Amino acid sequence: MAGDLLRFTTAGSVDDGKSTLIGRLLLDCRAILEDQMAAIERASRSRGDPYLDLALLTDGLRAEREQGITIDVAYRYFATPRRKFIIADTPGHIQYTRNMITGASTADLAVVLIDARKGVVTQSKRHGFIASLLGIPHIVVAVNKMDLVEYRQEVFEAIVAEYRAFASKLAVPDLTFIPISALHGDNVVHPSQAMPWYDGPTLLHHLERVHVGAGRNLVDFRFPVQMTIRNHPDFRGYAGQIASGTIMPGEEIVVLPSGQTSRVQEIITYGGSLAEAAAGDSVVLRLADELDVGRGDMIVRRRNLPLIADRLECTLCWMSEEPLRLAAPYIVRHTTRQVSARIVGLDYRIDVDTLHRELAETLHLNEIGRVTLETSQVLCCDPYALNRATGGFILIDVATNNTVAAGMIRRAAQNGVVNIQPPRLRSSDVAWEEATITRAAREARNGHLAAVLWFTGLSGSGKSTIARLLERRLFPLGVQTFRLDGDNVRHGLNGDLGFSPADRQENIRRVAEVAKLAFEHGAIVLCTFISPFRRDREFARSLIPAGRFIEIYVKCDVATCEARDPKGLYARARRGEIAEFTGISSPYEEPQTAELITDTQTQSAEACVEEILALLRSRGILR
Repeated sequence: MAGDLLRFTTAGSVDDGKSTLIGRLLLDCRAILEDQMAAIERASRSRGDPYLDLALLTDGLRAEREQGITIDVAYRYFATPRRKFIIADTPGHIQYTRNMITGASTADLAVVLIDARKGVVTQSKRHGFIASLLGIPHIVVAVNKMDLVEYRQEVFEAIVAEYRAFASKLAVPDLTFIPISALHGDNVVHPSQAMPWYDGPTLLHHLERVHVGAGRNLVDFRFPVQMTIRNHPDFRGYAGQIASGTIMPGEEIVVLPSGQTSRVQEIITYGGSLAEAAAGDSVVLRLADELDVGRGDMIVRRRNLPLIADRLECTLCWMSEEPLRLAAPYIVRHTTRQVSARIVGLDYRIDVDTLHRELAETLHLNEIGRVTLETSQVLCCDPYALNRATGGFILIDVATNNTVAAGMIRRAAQNGVVNIQPPRLRSSDVAWEEATITRAAREARNGHLAAVLWFTGLSGSGKSTIARLLERRLFPLGVQTFRLDGDNVRHGLNGDLGFSPADRQENIRRVAEVAKLAFEHGAIVLCTFISPFRRDREFARSLIPAGRFIEIYVKCDVATCEARDPKGLYARARRGEIAEFTGISSPYEEPQTAELITDTQTQSAEACVEEILALLRSRGILR
């Protein structure tokens, strides 16, 4: 941990002591120069302050010093033997919420100050909500000015209970409470002698030891290209900063949105070549093939694709004096890509004090809402909750070039996913053998159209039960079916695969290719697979003509599936005997564009089959 960097932000209501706290940290860590200290002492005496006014260290603007408040975001740097720190001191006034968002957007931790005399106020909740919205993984609630309430334990505990109840409604993975007095230094850097009842860490102790990587995506490799470098006729490299994940020479990559594939031949930095590069590294990637790649493209692993969409559901923090204009032209700046866009829908505005959703026709300064964003070109992105680096963007006014909003991507909107797939794998020195009997001829003889029915859902949701019952209903009608079951294919075809994300992806890839072969032979193919990852299901869809791939989401919550547990897998997963088990230790991404959602919690398998048969008839697959 020694030597790494923690970015943190401070926030709180007006006069809660944010700037004083930072000044105390800098003073007690001996990070203040002598001339700075002398200037602060002179300024404090001239104002008649009984104590050294440490807030003057961060209140840099003249207006701030005159009013005794923070207006702009003040950044300060200091270091201890264990860690380096960058602090963003953000305003407490409600009219400066946008400044708080700016300061917190890159933070790993947020310190929310609460005045022990006032308790939890509206701004305390507002700042906690914004911190959780921005995906800050660690929040420290520093109950300040304990000296003014005689360091009473019951005051601290009442504030902890109230704020913890509020925070239970938020997605806050790590919440810590520390009683402090920034003015006197209690529990800031050194333990307080006045609060013997508190046996937790000081603020600095916590800051030095908190895990920095908790909010960073270290799995999904994302490399937004900043520029192409050609400093020699025989050299072509792609420069940029790795947004997330890691990469090594020899790994297969795909360039998005074009879908061109290659391998990483060399990772180059100013100091020489690297054996591995990670998030935050600025590098030049040299590929095995010369590809047409430019600024705004994104290089990712071939089997780990981001979301590729031109309609997105987003949370928007409005930062402009001019209100949002629906359908008006804006510019989206996302990683190194810049495209024109418009807001085509405002679902609701969030009351950040109560967390209630309100109907709204627009968003005004400092308001937050859920919107649908439509872009002129696709964005290669991830949900903000999974990847802050590729899940965030800013919105720019076309006329003024001012930044008007900060956005966080939640997911693709309905019909917003764009199926850009890299070229399919094929062995060398082979040619595709055309069918002697066409699919159309087989469909004419069979009396029905070919289709792929892709059943997805948690283990125990009823996918196989419904598919088997459907097959029994179709057989007397003379329908040619071909069933691919998740367990059965792992007895041979996919018997060499495990359950890691990469193996799950390869499992679905192979199944999708087999389903395509059966489809071309005129069959209705029934595929029953958990297939937890949305991008894998989209790959399967991309192999089948439009209208012939039917995704059926067999919906059932984890609790119900676990209560059924037909194979005893949930019980084994709970005991730790099965790793990477979907719903327990591995995520399931619900379908967003499924042709049919059938709920086995409220419906029988027979009723679900009737829904499917009706859908097949309405689409002309069954005549």
